[in-house]
Amino acid sequence: MKVYPYRRLTGNLSWRVESAQLKAEGEPWEDVESKYVSTVERVVALGPDEDRPDWAQARLRLTAGLPARATDPTGPWQDVKVLAVLTERATNLRTSVELSPTSEDGRERTGELYLHRNDLLDRASLTVHVVASVGGVPGRVIATSDVEWFVDVIEATPALARELDVKMVGFASGASRLHRFRDSPWLVDTTGRIPAVRVNTDFEGLGDLIGADGGNGAEKTVRELLLAQMCSEVWTAVFHSAVADLEIEEDGTPLFPHGWQGEVLREMLPDMYPSHEAEDALREVHTARTGTSATGWGELQPRIHFAASRRAGVPRTLSTTIRDLERLTQGDDA
Repeated sequence: MKVYPYRRLTGNLSWRVESAQLKAEGEPWEDVESKYVSTVERVVALGPDEDRPDWAQARLRLTAGLPARATDPTGPWQDVKVLAVLTERATNLRTSVELSPTSEDGRERTGELYLHRNDLLDRASLTVHVVASVGGVPGRVIATSDVEWFVDVIEATPALARELDVKMVGFASGASRLHRFRDSPWLVDTTGRIPAVRVNTDFEGLGDLIGADGGNGAEKTVRELLLAQMCSEVWTAVFHSAVADLEIEEDGTPLFPHGWQGEVLREMLPDMYPSHEAEDALREVHTARTGTSATGWGELQPRIHFAASRRAGVPRTLSTTIRDLERLTQGDDA
């Protein structure tokens, strides 16, 4: 848990994206339909879609509500400001806007955040911070909302989770960079905007087995176990990729990355450290990886393997496979 040398604001800091508008070159602003702005998923999907123009600029209308203590004139905080900050890891974009008071007590705030399409590559993260003067020191961050929204310029459907990019490729007969892996059944590539799995169709029988629908009992059993193993390796690979390039604050605190990397860590860390808060679990992983803790990186691998196996459903699939094989064997004996 991070300790601050000043009073922090407690209570519910609520905020949301109320609406969005898009503007094409030389055209007026157009409202984005509500189906593209999901309050449940907390995603604004601005990817290519036939129902809207090829936009150059977007405008998001934001609203926020502060706890009563934030604007108490007798409290420890003065000159309270609410800032919405948009960041994207892929382009290193960081832009912000201050939300203005709309109520007499200053608790309700609203503002508009502008962004240009050329500044974004994939999916940007939008958060809200409360900043104030504390003890005569301005610019103190006294609260950060637990709620995070995403602005997605790739997808047209607002969804928090993204599916893996799975493609069937011949390693021996395909691109030259895959030739050296021709004996591998599949590869996981984490260098793109989302993790990609390449299944080797030149691996004898693999393409037919994975791509088949139905099949006899034995084929179905083997296929389910194979897919679970593949998913476990994917979770392991994306976890290592996610922790390989963490942003670190001045005091050494690691920060959750944006995009799929952050989603992966938030999924796996509770299984790795069930008694830890997410931030504390991330610190444990970071110190183990950098060699600044008694627990070395090697000792962390069983936790990663366990979490990846659970995310992929390996224990459940393996149990089902054993039972199915027993029934098949008994059927053959009969």
